[in-house]
Formats: sequence, C-alpha cells, structure tokens
Amino acid sequence: MASQGGSGVLRRLDLLVRHASEGIAAALVAVEVVLLLAGVVFRYLLDRPLIWSNELAGILFLWLVSLGTVVALNRGEHMRMTVVLGRLGPRAQRFAALCARVITAFVVFVLLVPGIGYMREQAAITTPTLHVSGSTEVAGQLIALAMLLYVALRQLFADITWRELAGVAVLAAALVVGLWQAEPVFDAIGNGALVVFFVVIAGACILGGVPIAFAFGISTIAYLNFTSTVPMSIEINQIDQGMASIELLAVPMFIILGLLLEIAGIARALIDLLSALVGRYRGGLSYVLVFAIYLIAGISGSKAADQAAVAPVLLPEMKRRGVPPGELVAQLASAAAMSETIPPSLVLIIVGAVTGVSTAALFDGGLMPAAVCALGLIALIWFRSRKDQPHGEKVPGREKLRRLVIAIPALILPFVIRYAVLAGIATATEVATIGVAYTMFVGAVIYRGFAWKRLYPVLVETAALSGAILLIIGAASAMAWALTQAGFAQTLTDMMTAIPGGKIGFMAVSILLFIVLGSVLEGLPAMVLFGPLLFPIAQQVGINVVQYALVSILAMGIGLFSPPFGVGFYQTCLISRASSDEALGRIWPYMLMLVAALVLIAAVPWFTTGFL
Repeated sequence: MASQGGSGVLRRLDLLVRHASEGIAAALVAVEVVLLLAGVVFRYLLDRPLIWSNELAGILFLWLVSLGTVVALNRGEHMRMTVVLGRLGPRAQRFAALCARVITAFVVFVLLVPGIGYMREQAAITTPTLHVSGSTEVAGQLIALAMLLYVALRQLFADITWRELAGVAVLAAALVVGLWQAEPVFDAIGNGALVVFFVVIAGACILGGVPIAFAFGISTIAYLNFTSTVPMSIEINQIDQGMASIELLAVPMFIILGLLLEIAGIARALIDLLSALVGRYRGGLSYVLVFAIYLIAGISGSKAADQAAVAPVLLPEMKRRGVPPGELVAQLASAAAMSETIPPSLVLIIVGAVTGVSTAALFDGGLMPAAVCALGLIALIWFRSRKDQPHGEKVPGREKLRRLVIAIPALILPFVIRYAVLAGIATATEVATIGVAYTMFVGAVIYRGFAWKRLYPVLVETAALSGAILLIIGAASAMAWALTQAGFAQTLTDMMTAIPGGKIGFMAVSILLFIVLGSVLEGLPAMVLFGPLLFPIAQQVGINVVQYALVSILAMGIGLFSPPFGVGFYQTCLISRASSDEALGRIWPYMLMLVAALVLIAAVPWFTTGFL
C-alpha cells in the first residue's frame, strides 16, 4: 500500500527502530547486571552501600521492559494462543491475524496519548535519592510506546489490501457502536458487564490469536470506556504500577542467567555427569532428563531455558536409542511442569511480588514439592521402560570421576545462589547477577568455551522475553484493578468461602481452577489476576499461604503443559521437533502422575512447609 520511494524510506526507518530498540535494550540489560552486582559488592564486601542503586535500577528497568516489548513485537515473540487459530482455514487465519494487529495498534495508541498527560503529572514528583523528575521514567516509556506503535502499524499495513482494511474497519466500527448502544444495559446488569468484557471479549481475543497482553489491554480499555467515567490515563498508570516492583527486576536477571548456562557449558557438564551415572540403565536417559531439568531449573529459573539447554544434548541420543518422539515430548513437558516450584523459579519470584508472600519462604518450600513430582515421574518412567533392554555402554569408574570433577563448578552454582539469598548477601532480585558473574567466569576461565560472540544475541533475547512477560503482568494488573474496583473481589470471596468442605473444598476447587487457568491463560497472567484475590481467602480458611502458593503454581504448570490448550505443550513440541499429534496420546499418563503428586502435596502440608 506504499509507493516504491516510500517503501525505501520505511525500510530504512524499520532498520533504525529495530537496531535502536535492540541495541538500547541489550545495553540496559548489561547495565542492570553491572549495577545490581555493584550494589552487592559495595554493600556486602566494602560495607559502603550504594543507596541510589535500587532507584536507578528501577528507572532503567521500566525503560528496559518498554523497549523489550518493542523487540518482542518486531520478532513476533509476544505470547499468544494459536491452538484454535491453527484449526481455521487460510482465509480465516489471515483475517484473525489482521484483527489481532488492529487491536495491538489500537491498544498502544490508547496508552500513548493519555501517557503524555500522565508524564506531565509525574513531573511534579521528585525521586527521593537521585532527585530527578518522575517524568524521566515515564518519558523513556513513552518513547518506547511510540516505537511500539510504529512497529504495530508497519505490521498492520505491511501486506494488507484495501478490501481487507475496509472489512476490519467496518467490523471494528460495528463493535464500537454496538458497545456504545449497550451502555444502558451494562449499567442495568452491574457486575454482569464483567462477563461481557473480561470473559467474552478477552476470551474471544485470546482464542483469536491476539497477544495475551493486548487482549487484556483491549478488554480493560473497553470496560473502563463503556461502563465508567475513569480516565484512560488510569490504564497506563496501573500497567506502570504492575511492572514497577523492584522484585520483578529478577525476571530479566534470571532469564539471562538461564540463557548463559548453555553458552558456558554448565548444562552439558551436568548432563554428561548424569549420563555417566545412570545412562546405561533401562530408561536411563529419561532419568537423566528429569534429573537435569531438576538441577538446571534451580539455576535458570526459566522453563523455556531449561528445555532449550537439555533438549539439544539429550534428545538426539534418546531418539537414537529408540525412544519415540511423542514420548520425548511427554517426558520433557512433564519434567518442565514438575520443576515450576524449584527456586529460583521466575514464577516464585512473581508470585511473591504480586501476592506479598515471602519469596525466601517460597524458595525454602519449593524444592520438596518438585522432588515429590520428580519421584512420581521416575516411577512412571521405570514402569513404562521396564521391558526395554539396557542401552549404552557402562562408563568406567575413572571416567565417572573425571566427569564429576568437570561438573563440580556447575554443581556448585545452585548452592551459591541459594546461599547468597539465605545468608543475606543478596536479595532475590540481585542474586541472579552473582550467578551471571559466576557462570561467565566458569565458562571463560574453567571450561574455556564461552562463546562471547553469542553474548549480544543473549542480551537481546533477554530484553524481548522480559518485555513479553512483564507487559502481560502490567496488563493483568490493570485488569485486576478494574475487577477490584467493580467489586468482583468481594463477590469471588463470597463464592469461594461458601464452597462446602472448608479448606479441603477450597483447595480442591483452587487446584481445578488453576489447572484450567494455566491451560487457557498461561500461569503468569492467571496468577497476577487471581493471586491477590484468592490468597487472602486461603489464609482466611486456614491454609498456609506458602502451601497454597506452591500448590497453585504446580497446578498452573500442569495446565500450561497439558494439551489441547496448554502453550507449554506446543512449545515443547517445537523444541523437541516432534508433532503434537505424536505426543498427544503419550503425555496423559505423565500429567496424571503429576496430578496425583499434586493431590498428595495438597493433602500433606509438610511437603511445602516442613522446612520453613
């Protein structure tokens, strides 16, 4: 739809936006690592705390997240559900994709315009330590929003025809007019309007392939616009508040740590050791897969990073030994679901940030539930592989010892991270930077295989994934605020406290709820939306909040990796390079085993609170 000359100018502008967003975002990730690590060194080793470091880190963090959303949109990496979309015909898929692009661009535009007024409001605020204007932080976000709007519009108009544009415009206009005409109805039905906006509209957008963050955004914008007089600046304010918690800075820090594991050779060293110990037995490499995910999850904190680190090393050999591709997907997906509570899981950190539960307590309580699930998976693998013949050669004792010596630096890392938090050396936000420094030292000096040329792509990937995750958290926070203002929190409290069976009934319903939410909505947005509402109720009925948090997280993990809607299941299929059809029939025994382990953990509080 653009002229030849105009296309050349736009292509150059595309490159400028892409390189600027990626370059600045990558630099901000590096600066945050150095800044947080310097804070630990000056406070713990030199006893001269940098009192301004957290404030500066918080400002740069919001800039980083905002630019990360631009990078993620440019790369098509914002989280979305494609299960339903994939079953439509080509024309329907294309129309749904165009609608998703329109919604994305509209949400960004609606945030950008009132954001200017919001920046002016923040100019009256001065930060307590650095004494800079509060508008400084917002200005960086607005620049990123302007870049995000440009990318969204470029993607919308890249290959659209005038007829398609007219069709989408007519549909959008019809929906807006229909909602406008229905305002008296919304007033009459009260909280029934929540179903229209946050179930029907949000659900239709998610199922239609709209990125989850923008689906939340459009439903909240529509609700505020058609049912209240609240100004749109509230939306950007609530998104900003949802992402502003300094604890959430741990998200990019643990993402980069997880991505560095594979570059440094730490993941391979651990897997080589485990393979030498149990790889020759029936189902040996499957045991190695479960053990490896358990160990690496304690380092990386990211399920995608865990799977990406293990799959290239283990899966080709498992295929060579005759393990069906569908079985590989089932084992890798169930192992990832099992490891959701292993510290320093990103989910644990985010749950602590949004619900007020102690992150240190979640770290202490998270290992045992994952161990129960891991033992269940190992028992199932033994049962399913009991008729197989042993594969692989016996590794001599000297070779086992050699691999153990090589793996010692890798084995130390989880203990370094855990000790640094428990000893008060670093906070949960800062501790990943110690892991980053340690990982880079081990990879460069001890293993001598650190690929420095891959560092920049890792920084960019960290920014993109952080932006995608935290935009969901911000948008879900705005939605949760709207739900709370509408009185939904009290309605939910009344419903959940009325469940028969006391805390047993409440826990059972919560497990089912979070499995479903984890499947259709993904774990993080589900927890941000419902965690602050349900955790006080759990405490009210007598359930320890640490136990409730860990049970909820495991339930969401099971839902996330369960077909047909679980996004994690399809992510695992892509990583394993296997068809989802092959895995569909094989994954259910593993998911049922995890559900059985989850019921045991919910029934016996000691598994989650015994080490607190």
